[in-house]
Amino acid sequence: MSVQQIPTGKIIDGEEVIAIELTNSKGTYVKIFNYGAIINKFVVKNAKGEKQDIVLGFDTFDEYLDPAYLANGAYLGAVVGRYANRIKNGRFTIDEETYQLAQNAGTDTLHGGIVGFDKKVWDVIEIGDGPQASVTLQYESVDGEENFPGNLIIDLTFELTENDELILSYEAETDQATAINLTHHGYFNLAPNGGNIKNHKQQIFASNYLEQDSNYSVTGKLIPVEGTPLDFTKSKEIGQDWDEKEGYDQTFVLDKIYGDLSLASKTIEEESGLVLSVYTTEPVAHLYTAKYLDVKNGKGGKDYGSYGAFCVETQHHPNAVNIPTFPSTILWPEDLYTQTTIYKVSLIK
Repeated sequence: MSVQQIPTGKIIDGEEVIAIELTNSKGTYVKIFNYGAIINKFVVKNAKGEKQDIVLGFDTFDEYLDPAYLANGAYLGAVVGRYANRIKNGRFTIDEETYQLAQNAGTDTLHGGIVGFDKKVWDVIEIGDGPQASVTLQYESVDGEENFPGNLIIDLTFELTENDELILSYEAETDQATAINLTHHGYFNLAPNGGNIKNHKQQIFASNYLEQDSNYSVTGKLIPVEGTPLDFTKSKEIGQDWDEKEGYDQTFVLDKIYGDLSLASKTIEEESGLVLSVYTTEPVAHLYTAKYLDVKNGKGGKDYGSYGAFCVETQHHPNAVNIPTFPSTILWPEDLYTQTTIYKVSLIK
């Protein structure tokens, strides 16, 4: 196991941007930038013994700052917050005080607002090189940032195990009641040469999904997946039942005990022989097949377009801050926010 820190030579808002490289004894390799807590590379060995990078990103850090890329709003590999997904009308109320956020997705707030956690430089506060390779990043979101209340401190640990598990462990504390819902926005493609992910086989351990309005904001209604194109309770090709003009951009309510770490999703790609299993303590997983992805000059100069990747975004229910029947996304000063999500890579047996 090894951990290396590599300067990028970039300074943003007075903070140095560095890359942290985690490697296990099998040669599995993860590269993380402390800017946006971005997972830039996740290199594994496929069934042929070839090294394969399974996440979308760029060859250099500077490309993450390109205005054209930022305008697309892709969030490639970043952690998003304070609040993942959408808050309806960009508004919520805590203790009879209403907070109005930036409406950056139509009339709604998406992924924390204009300048979310994906565009912040996080502090590297701890490095561990045994028995697992790990790094802990910290970000302090000040009271009023993007108009969220409270000073919020977030610790995020990335840990790479000998079993090819990348573990993301989050903790957060606040000095004032605030809304919080964090997720990792990694774009995965398990095929050796990338391309459309419609032939990836997907399974999601969820009997219900969340109804959405025309702007993808959830309404509070749960709908059974049975008999619909959203039924992934048994493994099937992603493209088997989809509307090929829309793909999937949907939140699934996992069949699990709230807070328990359990298997949420499993994706298989037969050519590479790779399996990506996602475990989480979170109550929902959002499947996004990248309909709106339009990124030029990704890794190796490759363009990334619609359906060129999939995301499994583990989180609390979107818009839960406005829907009392959903698990609460209010963090109080006396409480500790915790979340664990694991991306485990293995081979088809």
